[in-house]
Amino acid sequence: MEASKDISRLIEIMAALRNPETGCPWDIVQTFETIKPYTIEEAYEVSDAIERNDMDDLCDELGDLLLQVVFHARMAEEAGEFAFGDVVQAITRKMIRRHPHVFARSDADTPDRVKKQWDEIKQAEKRERAERRVRRGVTEDPTAGFLGSVQRSFPALTEALKLQERAAKVGFDWSAPEPILDKIEEEIGELREALVHGDRAKVSDELGDLIFAVVNIGRHVDADPEQSLRGTNTKFRRRFNHIETVLEKEGETLEAASLERMEEIWQAAKAIERQLG
Repeated sequence: MEASKDISRLIEIMAALRNPETGCPWDIVQTFETIKPYTIEEAYEVSDAIERNDMDDLCDELGDLLLQVVFHARMAEEAGEFAFGDVVQAITRKMIRRHPHVFARSDADTPDRVKKQWDEIKQAEKRERAERRVRRGVTEDPTAGFLGSVQRSFPALTEALKLQERAAKVGFDWSAPEPILDKIEEEIGELREALVHGDRAKVSDELGDLIFAVVNIGRHVDADPEQSLRGTNTKFRRRFNHIETVLEKEGETLEAASLERMEEIWQAAKAIERQLG
């Protein structure tokens, strides 16, 4: 098996990896659910390569993301649902249908008219998708209800923010940030109680409630939780790198250093940041 620019080679490789008798033990046991986190992770890595303007990484990461599509398609084919070719056909059909001003006849000759036409076509597609779901016996509609317009595919923090913003439009909201702080303290208390009882499911549930409340206060003070957390992540990277650098100069390693020593250097990093403003 050799590398190739032909997509069929990648499909062949995935089929070989999933072969129950001669394939890879790890690939064989994967499911849609177990692969899902990797799919999301690869999409984020594509985004990161774009933000860094690293074309070499972007090429590599797009390949990793494409592999995820092929992986899911292969599992679907094994289940008798659809194959990679069906995925390609579906998206090409959609693109042709949504661009009649390019591939057919249309009077959409301005960006605004194209957007209006796009929205109309999407609504028609939603109706057709709903009809297909009914024929397949899928009765639950994820877009139903007042909150149905909030995409479930958003990252959890973004979904929480969007849900809160949507609910606030009909008055289901806190009137000020201060009561939310009380709610956060209440959720912390419930999390503490769950930890005492050692109930993992309850701990996870209460942790989710706490994070949801924190997102809410961020919304009320106009601090986007996603960006706030990204800022904290950057700060953590910077301070931890300072720990690593100091230890290296002292001839120590992260693994050998005590928690007390690392905390001491961490506090020194914070002091340096305060001095720098």
